[in-house]
Amino acid sequence: MQRRQFIALLGGAATWPLTARAQQAGTLPTVGMLGSSLAAFNYWLPALLQRLHELGWIENRTLAIEYRWTEGRNERYAQLAAELVRLKVDVIVALGSPAIVAAKQATAVIPVVFPLASDPVGDGLVASLARPGGNITGLSNEQPDLAGKRLEVLRELVPGLSRLGYIANVNNPTAMGNVRELLEAAAKLALQIMPLDVKRAEDIALAIETLKGRAQALYVVGDPLIADNQIQINTLALAARLPTIHGSRSYVTSGGLLSYGPNYSDLFRRAGDYVDKILKGAKPADLPVELPTRIELIVNLKTAKAIGLTVPPTLIARADEVIE
Repeated sequence: MQRRQFIALLGGAATWPLTARAQQAGTLPTVGMLGSSLAAFNYWLPALLQRLHELGWIENRTLAIEYRWTEGRNERYAQLAAELVRLKVDVIVALGSPAIVAAKQATAVIPVVFPLASDPVGDGLVASLARPGGNITGLSNEQPDLAGKRLEVLRELVPGLSRLGYIANVNNPTAMGNVRELLEAAAKLALQIMPLDVKRAEDIALAIETLKGRAQALYVVGDPLIADNQIQINTLALAARLPTIHGSRSYVTSGGLLSYGPNYSDLFRRAGDYVDKILKGAKPADLPVELPTRIELIVNLKTAKAIGLTVPPTLIARADEVIE
C-alpha cells in the first residue's frame, strides 16, 4: 500500500486535536491503537485498517480510532494505555510486546488484540492458545525453530559462516527470548556469536562498528526499537559490508539483505477480523490465538550487489520475493 493510501486510511486522525478525537470517540465504536511509533508499524498497519474497511468499519464514519504513540519513550506506555482506558475505548490494539504488557496492566475489562506476539503463553499474556481465558487475544508469530531455519539460509548465502553478530534490544524480554532461541540454534552449528545488546537508538551505531572485520554476518532481532531504527541499522551494515538477516519483509525493503519469517501484513490483516468480531460482541476469551499461515523468504539483490555478495541461484529460486 502506498503512503498516500495509508494516510487516507488513517483519515488524518493521528494529528487531530485531543478534544476533537474525544468527541468522535463518544459517538462511534472506538478502537485504541497503542504502539511505539507510526514509523515502526507503517508497513503492516495498513493491512489491518484495510481489512476493517472491507468489513464495513470506515474511520470517521462507522468507527473512531484513537492513536497513541510513545515515540520511543518506553515510560509512556503505561500512561498512554491508561488514557485509552479512561476514554473507554471498545478495543485496544496493542502493537508490540511493551504495548501488550501495558494494556494488560491497564485493564482487565477492555478487550485487547495483539497482531503479533512471539510467545503469548510463555509471556503470561494468555492461559493457552486455544483458550486465552481473559480479555486478551490475537495472533502469534511463533513458529518452531525459526532461528535455526534463518541460520540455514544464512549459511547457504555465506559459505563457511563461523562468526555471527546479532543485534537486539536487551530491555525487551520477548526479544531476549528470541536471542535465546538463536543461541541454541547457533550452538548446534558451532557458530561463534558476537552479541550487540542495545538499550536505545544511540547505542546502535557504536555497536555495529564493533563488528567490522570480525563478524561475517548480522542477525537482526526485531522489536519496536529495532524497527524504529531499521534504516540506520541497514545503512551501517551496508557500510560494514555485513550481510543481514531479518524476521520480516519490511526490513528488507528498507535495505536489509534477507528475511525469513511470517508474513506480518497477513497477521495484521487477520487481526482486523478479531477487532471486527469483538466490536460485534465476541469475547476475547472465546477467540483462540492463531498462528502464522504464511512463512516467506525475501531476498534483496540490490543490497547483495552493494556488498559484493553473489546470491546462489538455488536461494533465488526458493524466494517468495526477489527485490531487484
